[in-house]
Amino acid sequence: MVWYSLSQISIDELLEYFKKADYTWIVLGIFLGLLSHLSRAYRWRFQLEPMGYNIKLGNSIMAVFATYLINYTIPRAGEVARASILTNYEDVPFEKGIGTIVAERIADLIVMLGIITVTLFLQFDFIYGFLIEKFNPTKLIIAALIAIVLIIVTIRFIKKGKSKLALKIKTFISGLVEGALSIFKMKKKWAFIFHTLFIWSMYVLMFYVTSFSLPQTQNIPFAAILIGFIAASFSIAATNGGIGSYPEAIVLAFTLFNLPEDPSRAFGWIMWSSQTIMIIILGGLSLIYLPIFNRKKTV
Repeated sequence: MVWYSLSQISIDELLEYFKKADYTWIVLGIFLGLLSHLSRAYRWRFQLEPMGYNIKLGNSIMAVFATYLINYTIPRAGEVARASILTNYEDVPFEKGIGTIVAERIADLIVMLGIITVTLFLQFDFIYGFLIEKFNPTKLIIAALIAIVLIIVTIRFIKKGKSKLALKIKTFISGLVEGALSIFKMKKKWAFIFHTLFIWSMYVLMFYVTSFSLPQTQNIPFAAILIGFIAASFSIAATNGGIGSYPEAIVLAFTLFNLPEDPSRAFGWIMWSSQTIMIIILGGLSLIYLPIFNRKKTV
């Protein structure tokens, strides 16, 4: 993906965009991203307190930054490392740590689906027109009907199925539902919900303010920002930290609004690079400082 993305624009041209960028907006975007990560670390403590674990905020913060850094190696490996850090330094059982991470990911998924829904609602005419233009309406209707039938059949299979596969799926789904509902059972659920909304607000804002760093992306419609943000978020979820795929996801989103590819690709690389540099620095320092911060425990 890195090779493909860089093959679509010359290195010299990409560097020229970096040179001409307004770094005031880039630094502001980094700051907003930092706030979201700190909020995530603080939110995590709300989930652990009902189980009797009052972890140090420092450990929570460093575990979060270490998670993001490790996710650049193997997708989702950071979540395992994050739970392991709590096990090593806070005596939180590994399975309980993983359980809280799964629950918070469910909360994040709900907010992400909310952003997608709002985007679809605000840009329904545009998205509908795009689909009609690019795809045959009859085929879209047939595809939608097939999808509905498959969903109904799958739900009935899971509900009535007695096979090992059906039971595993049923157990998995019930676990996800239980994890999501557990959020509303915690003592500080409203604080948890506030931080969840705050985290994603910062994500969108950091994406938005960074768009002002290039003259070519300063005046793009907010709908393009939302669709670009959604596409970029999926690229991070699908690959290790969005390496290579992040700028291409933004190109795909922005070109829907007839924005030129080169500035869109350059913005994607600026956005990804600025956040990645922050994660490399703070994640690396976290991994180094964790045993020092907890030296009394390890002695």
